[in-house]
Amino acid sequence: MTVKPRYLVLLLFILLVGSNPIYAATKPVEPKILHIINRLSFGVNPGDIQKVQSLGVEGYIKQQLSPNSISEPPSLTRQLSQLDTLRLNTVEVREYIKNSPQATPEEKKAQQRKGNKILPQAVKARLLRATSSNRQLQEVMVDFWYNHFNVHGGKGNARYWTSAYEQEAIRPYVFGRFRDLLGATAHHPAMLVYLDNAQNKGSSRRGVTPKVNENYARELMELHTLGADGGYSQQDVITLARIFTGWGIARPNQPTNGKSLFYFEPKFHDQSDKVFLGRTIKAGGKAEGEEALDMLARSPATAHHISYKLAQYFVSDRPPASLVNRLSQRFLKTDGNIRAVLETLFQSPEFWEQKYFNAKFKTPLQYTVSAVRATGMEVTNTIPLSRNLEQLEMPLYGCRTPDGYKNTQDVWLNPEAMNRRLSFATALGGGRVPLLGTVNNDPKSKSINRIQPLDATQLINTLGNSLSPKTQSAIASSPPELKAALVLGSPEFMRR
Repeated sequence: MTVKPRYLVLLLFILLVGSNPIYAATKPVEPKILHIINRLSFGVNPGDIQKVQSLGVEGYIKQQLSPNSISEPPSLTRQLSQLDTLRLNTVEVREYIKNSPQATPEEKKAQQRKGNKILPQAVKARLLRATSSNRQLQEVMVDFWYNHFNVHGGKGNARYWTSAYEQEAIRPYVFGRFRDLLGATAHHPAMLVYLDNAQNKGSSRRGVTPKVNENYARELMELHTLGADGGYSQQDVITLARIFTGWGIARPNQPTNGKSLFYFEPKFHDQSDKVFLGRTIKAGGKAEGEEALDMLARSPATAHHISYKLAQYFVSDRPPASLVNRLSQRFLKTDGNIRAVLETLFQSPEFWEQKYFNAKFKTPLQYTVSAVRATGMEVTNTIPLSRNLEQLEMPLYGCRTPDGYKNTQDVWLNPEAMNRRLSFATALGGGRVPLLGTVNNDPKSKSINRIQPLDATQLINTLGNSLSPKTQSAIASSPPELKAALVLGSPEFMRR
C-alpha cells in the first residue's frame, strides 16, 4: 500500500484529536537527556540515550567538546578514506583538474569528469559524518560555521574548492579561536572567488586600473563579524575594501606554499594610509588586512553578533538577551575562544529552561539526518538524502546568498515543505529509501538493496518514548504500514 503524503497529513490530524488508548513502548526518558542529545547532535541514534545516562549530562557535554577523544566507527573511516578528492588542498585541486596544452578533446572531457567528482564527494562526506559520526557536536558546529561563512559551491571555481574550504578553513577551527577561523576563511580561494575579492584592485600604479570591489568587505562586517547594526558606515565598507585590495589567488606561474593558493599581489594594493572604524591603519600591504581582521574579531559588536547566532541556533529563534550578553562577555574575556563560549552556553540556566525543550523547528538538513539516525541503519548511499535536501530546498553547499541558510521556524514551516517531509517519512518508514550503495553512490548498483519497513515500536524506544499521548494514540490506531511514517512525521519529531 502506497500512501500519499497529503493523506498522511489528514490521517495524522484526525487521529491526533482522537482519544484512543496510548501506544506505549517504554517509560519516557528524562527530558534533560533528550534535550542535550537533540541540541548537541543531529538527533538520537540507538544507544545514545544509554550513553548519556552512563556518562551523565556533564560528562557527555565535556566529551563532545573534545572530539579528538572520541573514536569513530570503522565503517565511517573506511568510507571517507575512499573519497579520493576529500584530501586535496587547493593547490592539489588545481593540479587535479589541470588540462595539458596538448590535451585532446577526449582528455579534456576526462579531466572535466574528474573535476565534477569533487563537490558530490564533499556532499557524501558531510552526510556520512552527520549520520554516522560519534563526534556529533563537531558535525553540528561544522554546519553552523559553514553556514556563517557560507560559500556557494556553484560559483566559478568555488565548485572545485568548496570541499577544500570546509576541510581547511572550517573543520579545524570549529572549537578554536574565532580570529583563526575568520582568518582561514578570509584567505581561502573559495571565499576570495565567491565574494569577488580576487577581483579587488586598488592600485594607482602605471598599468593597473583601480577597480575596488566591496562585496567581501561588506559581508565581512555585516555577516561574519559586526552584524548589520554593528556601528559601521558605508565609508568603512569602502575603506575595508581598499584594505583588502591585492588579496587574491596565485596564478599558475606564481609561487605558493604548496598548500594554499592565496596570494597577495602588492601591485594591486592601495598603498595609502586608511582610517577604518575610527582608527588609522598605516600603509603596510598585506598586514593592513590582518590588522583589520584583528579589530573585527575583537570588537564587542562581533562578540554580540556571534553570541546571538549561537544562542539562536542552540536555544531559541528569539534567544533571551541575558544569555546573549553572558556569551558576549565570555567571548571577549577569552579572546573569542569558541569552546569556552559553548561551555558557558551549555551550562547556562537559559539553555536548561524547559520552555525551550523541543522548541526549535528542524531545518531540512536536521530533519533528514535525524530521521536516518533514528533508524540506526548504516548509510553508504547518500544520494537519496542529498536529493531529499534538494527537494526541501536546502542542498548542501547550495545556498546562493552569503547569509547562508536560516535556522528559524518561519523559514521552513509551510504546507509544501511539510508535505515533502512527510513524503520522505513515508518512504523511509516503508523501507523505500535505499541507504546502502557503493563508494561512488551509483544508483544503478546491484548492491543497493531495499531495506525492511521500520519497526515503529523500536523507533519510539530509540527516541525515548518522547511522543505525546495524542501522537502515540494516532500511531496505535493507524495501519501497520503507516506507524513508522507517523513517528517520523509527528509534530514532536519535527522539533529538536
